[in-house]
Amino acid sequence: MKIFRSVLCALILVFISYIGWAQEQAPEIIPTKKSGQPQPQQQLQGFNLQGYSNTGEKQWDVKGDKADIVGNEIKVQNVDANTFGENKVNVTAETGYIDQTQNKMRLEKDVVITAQDGQQMMTNSLEWDRNKDVVQTKDDVAFTGNQMTVTGTGMEAHTKEKTAEIKKDVTARVATAPNEKNKQIVTITSDGPMELDQADMIAVFHDNVKAVRDTQTLRSDIMKVYFNKEEKKIKQLVCEGNVVITQGENQTFAEKAVYDAGTQKITLSGKPKLIFETEGTNGLTPFGN
Repeated sequence: MKIFRSVLCALILVFISYIGWAQEQAPEIIPTKKSGQPQPQQQLQGFNLQGYSNTGEKQWDVKGDKADIVGNEIKVQNVDANTFGENKVNVTAETGYIDQTQNKMRLEKDVVITAQDGQQMMTNSLEWDRNKDVVQTKDDVAFTGNQMTVTGTGMEAHTKEKTAEIKKDVTARVATAPNEKNKQIVTITSDGPMELDQADMIAVFHDNVKAVRDTQTLRSDIMKVYFNKEEKKIKQLVCEGNVVITQGENQTFAEKAVYDAGTQKITLSGKPKLIFETEGTNGLTPFGN
């Protein structure tokens, strides 16, 4: 999911735009008489900042209802930022904070980041540490895309390595078939974490993993989901450790199961054992067939 890279590009430009604007403001901080708390050095109502390349092409814009500068922190109400060019991204949030000293940005309340291809990330707070190049949140988070949607609690993304982790209570809905005509959805849940490697297009689910498709259920300790880099669709599921496939009263046990989305067939290894009904029509069928 390239949304993580798009998120960083957007946050970098928003950060730079605010810092550049704030450095142009230099009034003295004035404490209030009653509370002793500092008043904003500068306050701007209904602003619109824009940045352009050397050739005159628009690179970013940032809008807000109000911006306050207090010391080294900038507080913005109703953030609406856009990046243009190769990575078009829109970032909105009710409030944004930028710490110029620590090189950190924090977005709070109704944070929505939308990429050009429609992928979207939603959460209630998001923090970017520029020095560590880490984007994270402790809140619930949701990612939506064409082939995969993911929800969970807590997220940490290392954008240089193109990796991310959903901490716990993970639910993913994944399209397994190679084309729209045969498209089928598998719902995967796990206690977490779920690790995502964008460079290699792999998602790894940990702890109490369960995949459900129609009346079929597959359980394992670890589940690896491999995506086709060109089509961005799932090509293989690899389940490892205490694998159990259930359909009705029928069960199959193995140490490893490999599901091929192209053929919709599953291969079992590691002393597989089948327990199935011998009467009626509720026979065991492969997980993807």
